[in-house]
Amino acid sequence: LHARYVLNLLHETRKHLKQLPNISYVSTCYSEEVTVCGDLHGQLDDLFLIFYKNGLPSPSKSYVFNGDFVDRGKQSLEILVILFTFLLIYPKEVHLNRGNHEDHMVNIRYGFTKEVMQKYKVHGKKILRMFQNVF
Repeated sequence: LHARYVLNLLHETRKHLKQLPNISYVSTCYSEEVTVCGDLHGQLDDLFLIFYKNGLPSPSKSYVFNGDFVDRGKQSLEILVILFTFLLIYPKEVHLNRGNHEDHMVNIRYGFTKEVMQKYKVHGKKILRMFQNVF
């Protein structure tokens, strides 16, 4: 995805997240499901498997992602682009909680910083700064 679109997505995500309270309450009834996921750690195939087995987020399919989206795996950036896009499309059905890997120092140690800089050589620092701002 072109850097301009990534930055635009990050800007819109940040704007949306700033409007939310620090604590999200997700409720369901007997006729609805909420899928809770955690620790994707840059494994895009895991996210695709979750969506394959449970369906894509939609007005009738809610998700809670409990952080640790990035680091370790090679496709953390793609996971965030997908999750942030679904968050903006379905803000009442997609909930993202920050994990300890959504931290600047952890990103340096476990690979997200390097991944962003390799994928976006020219605009990498700006994109990374915006990701940290969203986190």
